[in-house]
Amino acid sequence: MNTHVISLVSIGAHPTSGRPRRAEQDARAVELGLQLAGDNLRVLHAGDIAEPALRAYLGMGLAQLHVLEQPAGADALPALSEYLRDAGAQVVLTGTQAETGEGSGMLPFLLAESLGWPLVVGLAQVESIDGSTALVLQALPRGQRRRLKVRLPFLATVDNAAPKPRQSAFGPARRGVLQAEDVEVVDDELLAVATLQPAKPRPKRLKVIKAKNGADRMKAATAKASGGAGHVLKGVSAEEGAQAILKLLIEEGVVR
Repeated sequence: MNTHVISLVSIGAHPTSGRPRRAEQDARAVELGLQLAGDNLRVLHAGDIAEPALRAYLGMGLAQLHVLEQPAGADALPALSEYLRDAGAQVVLTGTQAETGEGSGMLPFLLAESLGWPLVVGLAQVESIDGSTALVLQALPRGQRRRLKVRLPFLATVDNAAPKPRQSAFGPARRGVLQAEDVEVVDDELLAVATLQPAKPRPKRLKVIKAKNGADRMKAATAKASGGAGHVLKGVSAEEGAQAILKLLIEEGVVR
C-alpha cells in the first residue's frame, strides 16, 4: 500500500515515577503508521529537539524523526497546521490526548478543523485505501467495532484499541536522526494564564446486581448498557439539539 502517512508524537510520562518516556498512545499511532506505510512513514513532533525521550520512537525502527522546534509554552497548533497543509499526507495519526502538559485532548479536533479534514476518533485499523476514500474500523465500547468509509485526507486518533507498539531498541534509537524544522513560534496565551493540576478520574455509576447465582451475575456484568429515557436526535435544528443537550446536563447535575 503506497500511502503517505504522518504520525504525530509527544513526550509521555511514566504513570508512577513521572519520568519522560514515549507516550503510549502516540507509540500506537507510530505502530499503526509503520503497518500502513512501512519505511515511508514520517513521524512529527512539535517541541524541543533535545528531549532524550524522542529517541524511544526512533528505536521502533525509524530512520529519522522530524521536529518542529518550539520552546516550552509555545502553541503547537499553528506550526502543525502549516506543516501538514503542505506535506501532502493522506492519513495523519495521533494519540487521543497527551500525557504531559494540558492533556485536554482537544488538539486533534482543532487540527482537523484548521485543515478542514474529517476526524476519526478511536481508530483501530485501516482496512483499505482506494482512490480518494479509506475503509477503517472504529473502536466502540465493550469491544465493538464500526466500519466507516472516510474521504482522504483524514486525521485519526488512536487509543488502546490500536495495535500494541513494538519495543524500542537501543541501537536504532542511537542511529536514528532527529531532523530539525524551523517554524514560526506562536505563544500559547491560554496556557500562560492557566493553572495546571493532575486530572482526576471521572466517577462511575455503580450497577446494583440482584442476581442470585454466578451465571446471572456474569450475564448482568457483561450485558450491554441499555438506555432508559435516552433518544437519538436526527434532522433537528441546532437550537433544538442544544436544548436537548442542556436539558440532559441539568438532569445529570453537571449544570445547575
